Amino acid sequence: MSFAAQGIDTGDTAWLLAATALVLLMTPGLALFYGGMVRTKSVLNMLMMSFVSIALVTVVWLAAGYSLAFGDDTFGGLIGDLKHAGMSGLGPDSVHGTVPTLLFATFQLTFAIITAALISGAIADRAKFGAWLVFVPVWALLVYVPVAHWVWGPGGWVLDRLGALDFAGGLPVEITSGASGLALALVLGPRLGFKKDAMRPHNLPMVVLGAGLLWFGWFGFNAGSALGANGLAAAAFLNTLAAGCTGLLGWLFVEQRRDGHPTTLGAASGAVTGLVAITPSCGSVSLLGALAVGLAAGVVCSYAVGWKFKLNYDDSLDVVGVHLVGGVIGTLLIGVFAVKEMTGGTEGLLYGGGLAQLGKQLVAVVAVGAYAFLVTYGLGKLIDKVLGFRADEEHEHTGLDLTVHAETAYDHGVLGHGAPVGASPVPSAQKVKTQA
Repeated sequence: MSFAAQGIDTGDTAWLLAATALVLLMTPGLALFYGGMVRTKSVLNMLMMSFVSIALVTVVWLAAGYSLAFGDDTFGGLIGDLKHAGMSGLGPDSVHGTVPTLLFATFQLTFAIITAALISGAIADRAKFGAWLVFVPVWALLVYVPVAHWVWGPGGWVLDRLGALDFAGGLPVEITSGASGLALALVLGPRLGFKKDAMRPHNLPMVVLGAGLLWFGWFGFNAGSALGANGLAAAAFLNTLAAGCTGLLGWLFVEQRRDGHPTTLGAASGAVTGLVAITPSCGSVSLLGALAVGLAAGVVCSYAVGWKFKLNYDDSLDVVGVHLVGGVIGTLLIGVFAVKEMTGGTEGLLYGGGLAQLGKQLVAVVAVGAYAFLVTYGLGKLIDKVLGFRADEEHEHTGLDLTVHAETAYDHGVLGHGAPVGASPVPSAQKVKTQA
C-alpha cells in the first residue's frame, strides 16, 4: 500500500524530516554556545554535557518517554499510557496527522534532548559528570515527559482543558529548563570565586557560532511545529526570524545605554532571547506581535541575567535569565498579541479578547514552573545525597576537562615526543631542568 493511500503527505513529511534534523543540530549548537562562555579549563566538560544528553534522552524516550507523553491520556490529563513503550505497535505505516508517526516521535525527541541539555548551563564548571549521567534520564521522565503531555498530548490539561496556548514549547522547553536550572543551581551552590573572580567567556567566536547554529535550527523548532509544509509554517518561520532580530537589537540597546558598549556576547544572547520568547507564540501572533515579543524579551532579559548577583544564586550561563524569563514573557504575551488569523479563533487583549486568555497563560506558566522547580530540586537533592552532585573542590579548581575527561581543549605548550594526545603539556622550566 502506498503512503498516499494511508494519508501520509510527502510534502509535509519531507519538511518534517528536514525540521527534525535542524532541531537535532541545535544541541551541538548549544554545546558550542555554552562551551565558548565557560573558562578554558571546563570547555570539554561543557560540550560533553550537551552531547551525552542526546544519547541519554534518546534511550529513555524510545523506551517509555514518547508513549507517556503522547499516548492516550490517563489520570485526568496528567500523563499518557504505555501502549507504545519501546515504540511498540508503531511501524512505517503508522500515521500521525499527515506524517509518519515514527517521524513525529523523532521530531518530538529532539525537543526533549535540547531541553535537558539547556539545564547544564546553570551548573557549568562544578557538576560531577557521573551525577549528570544519572540526572538527565530520570529528569526527562519525571519532568519533561509529563509537561509535554500536559501541553501537547491528547487530553493534556494545559491545552485541552485549560485552553492555554503554546505552539512550539515555551512551557515544556523554555520554562521547564529555566525553572529546573534554577533548582539545580540552588542544590549545587555557587562556583568557587562567584562574585569575586572574573569568569568571562573564553571564546566569543565560538559563542557566536553556537548562537548562529541555534538560530538556524530554531526555524525547524518553530516552523516544524506546524507539522506540515503550509502557510502556518511560513508564518512561524517569519515570526522566528523577526523576534530573533528585535531580541538582538533590544539587548544591544540596553547595553549601550547602561554600559556604554554593545557587546558580541550581548548580540548572541539577545538573539537567543528573542528566539526563546517567540517559541510559544510564533503560531499565535502576527508579525507585529512577533517584533514586540522579541523586543520585550531582549530588553527584560538583558536585566534579568544580573538578578543572580543580587539574589545570590549562581546560574552560570544565564539559563534562568534567558530561558525562564524569556519563556515566561513569550508565553504570557500570547494573551496580549494573539490574533484569530493565526489561532483560528482565540484573540489576545489588544485584539478584543479581554483578559481571559492572559489568565489562562498565567495559570499554565505558574503550574509548569512550580512543578519543574520542585521536582528537579527534590531529584537534585536525592542525587546529591546518594552520589554527590557537586564536583570535588580540587577538581573544580583545576578544571573538569583534565580531572574528569583527562583531556584539555587547548594545548598551550609543546608536548614531548610520544606524549598522548590531550596530555598535559610539560612546563618549559621543568622540561629544561629534566633534560639538564
